[in-house]
Amino acid sequence: MIGTLYGLGVGPGDPELLTIKAFRKLKEADVIAYPKKRKGSKSYAHRIIDVYITPGEKEMLGLVFPMTKDPVILQREWSNTVDQVWEQLKIGKDVAFVTEGDPLLYSTFIHMMNLVKKRHPEVTIQTVPGISSINGAASRLGIALAEGDDHVAVIPATDDYEAMKKAIVEHDCVVFIKVAKVIDLILSILRELELLDKASVVTKVTSDEEVIWKIDELERAELEYLTLMVVRK
Repeated sequence: MIGTLYGLGVGPGDPELLTIKAFRKLKEADVIAYPKKRKGSKSYAHRIIDVYITPGEKEMLGLVFPMTKDPVILQREWSNTVDQVWEQLKIGKDVAFVTEGDPLLYSTFIHMMNLVKKRHPEVTIQTVPGISSINGAASRLGIALAEGDDHVAVIPATDDYEAMKKAIVEHDCVVFIKVAKVIDLILSILRELELLDKASVVTKVTSDEEVIWKIDELERAELEYLTLMVVRK
């Protein structure tokens, strides 16, 4: 019998925000797969579940995902990653792939799921939803993302000035993810629109490394990758 592949959302950072179902699947799975950094340090998702896993209790499968847009490298590395997961599934082991936030919202698991479906359609794939960083940020910042007929957008931040400006103008609330590399550009837009006081920025929300930024601290700040901005008009 072929094992089942689970995509487990483990929340935005606080281990207590793991759902009961995700916790149960962690305990039941034969193998826990997680994104692994090349230098060997634990990934963000791995650190979230650390408190629930006793060393040696589970078979841990670290998977390296290349941070590149080179199609040749991507195809090679992703093929290798799927092969590693398949080696476990084909001998009947259930594999739980942990991802921060939700497995079907801007997650590495989405590409994993699609490739496994394509190459091994006989595999059963299930997902367990998780609390996203978006919900975590709303809670920590005390910001209601939407009420009534409000329009909300979740947008990966880019260096396209007009597109970012249009998103802010056309929505009551915008959550920009991955803002680290374009924070100065977005601040310029907010300054133009006189909306600086409507923006909130947080890094690694709900985790023990969380930072809630003051807007005047952000000019030329070196922000970490897991930083988002909420603009609530």
